[in-house]
Amino acid sequence: VQLQASGGGLVQAGGSLRLSCAASGRTVGNYAMAWFRRAPGKEREFVAAISWGGATTYYADSVKGRFTMSRGNTKNTVYLQMNSLEPEDTAVYYCAADSSSITSTTRSPRYWGQGTQVTVSS
Repeated sequence: VQLQASGGGLVQAGGSLRLSCAASGRTVGNYAMAWFRRAPGKEREFVAAISWGGATTYYADSVKGRFTMSRGNTKNTVYLQMNSLEPEDTAVYYCAADSSSITSTTRSPRYWGQGTQVTVSS
């Protein structure tokens, strides 16, 4: 499974960005998928996850109410809509996928994509 993340960039605080992650190499329609991020000098942390059908989503407390994860119609693409961005959201964002449960995907997913940089200026 190959995961390609895109959509990062530079935005002012309070602004919005939408990240995309396209999966290829295998049908991941029945895979749970997730977003993680790593800020400079910090450990990688979980951001959001979505079940294979898209009916269930989990969010880190730090992004609840501001970020929304969704799946595309083909189920091979996921999105992370990020609103009300804060400087603390500055990080490299990674998408990930796993064929196990959404809960497992929030911890140690098997497949990882390359990161996309999000920078929020104050």
